[in-house]
Amino acid sequence: MKIAIATQAGMVSQHFGYAETFTVFDIENKVVVGKNEVANPGHRPGFLPVFLARRGVGIIIAGGIGSGAVDLFKANGIEVITGASGNPDAVIEQWLSGDLKSTGIPCSEHLHHGEC
Repeated sequence: MKIAIATQAGMVSQHFGYAETFTVFDIENKVVVGKNEVANPGHRPGFLPVFLARRGVGIIIAGGIGSGAVDLFKANGIEVITGASGNPDAVIEQWLSGDLKSTGIPCSEHLHHGEC
C-alpha cells in the first residue's frame, strides 16, 4: 500500500493543493519499506487525484482539503485523511499505530484564504 502525505517545507501541508511535494510511503505488513518525495506537478482541477492514483497511492493525508477534491479522490479509490499536522515521519507512525484519525471536515471550497 502507498500513502501520500501532502508536504510543504518538510511538514504536513495544511492544504493538499498547495503542497510543494508529496511524501509517499510504501507500507507492507504495517511497516514502512520505502519512502520518496514526489514533486507536485501543479494544481489543476481534478488532476492530483488521478496523478496520485496512477502512482498506486491508496491514502492521501493532509491538514486540509476541499470537499470537491475529497470527492475526486474517492472516485479514484483513494481514502482521504484530514486534520494531520507536523512531521510526515511522525504522522505515518501515528497512522501505523492506529492513532491518526481523520477530522473528516473538508475545507470550505477556496474560502479558506490559505488557512485550511
